[in-house]
Amino acid sequence: MDKFDLEELVMGIIVNAGMARSLSFEALQLAKKGEFDKAQEQLDQARNAANEAHAVQTQLIEHDQGEGKVQMTLVLVHAQDHLMTSMLCRELVEEMIQLYKRLG
Repeated sequence: MDKFDLEELVMGIIVNAGMARSLSFEALQLAKKGEFDKAQEQLDQARNAANEAHAVQTQLIEHDQGEGKVQMTLVLVHAQDHLMTSMLCRELVEEMIQLYKRLG
């Protein structure tokens, strides 16, 4: 895997993780308005974006095989951070939406 391929893959993680986070917050805003069906659609899209990012992460892990084949860069660490925080965000938003449903 050359440097260009790695950068392209890493950007795939960042873009999809960022999309997942944004969609999660959009879902929360919809839930605040009581639009739970639309909120669920946004969460589903967020999950799909996160799955795309996770698939790229898995591809990198499989290529590396624990042998240090993938060069660790600040951008790769940044991408991993984006992915993990977007996953946590979606999980918390899902819980918050359940609370809005109960309160509504």
